[in-house]
Amino acid sequence: MANRFSALCKTLGLGVIALTLVGAKVPKVGDMAPPFEITLVDGSKVTLDQLRGNVVVLNFWATWCVPCREELPLLDRYYEVQKKNGLKIFAVTTEDSAPIYQLKKMFALMKMPAVRKISGPYGRIKAVPTNYIIDRSGRIRYAKAASFSLEDLNTNLVPLLNEPVPAS
Repeated sequence: MANRFSALCKTLGLGVIALTLVGAKVPKVGDMAPPFEITLVDGSKVTLDQLRGNVVVLNFWATWCVPCREELPLLDRYYEVQKKNGLKIFAVTTEDSAPIYQLKKMFALMKMPAVRKISGPYGRIKAVPTNYIIDRSGRIRYAKAASFSLEDLNTNLVPLLNEPVPAS
């Protein structure tokens, strides 16, 4: 199934193009994460408050982005292995991607939740893929327009996953 997912990701899109959106302040490393509400493809909603105590990755990707299509299967496998340790990864499809209905087969193969839309300043990205990592206490620990390798994921996430869950 992972190979089918990988192949499907690679067949979507044409090339890498940078997005430029202007407006509100973009969240930065060291800041407390601004509140957000995610609407998943299935229609359910998740807020940052509901995710406290977990390590959260917001992965902004597009169907036309070659590095995104290579990164998405890696993130999905990583999520499947680490979710029991309090990892939540959300694949946020950018508005300039293929329509959600065209992505249903791919989303059905994914283990991590697929996002239809996100409220808050996280959507003001300059390029895809862009990733944010939010620690268990709600602080942004990583914010970068770049794709992850397995080494990057381990370097950035394992220490956070090993941190204790803060008291409420």
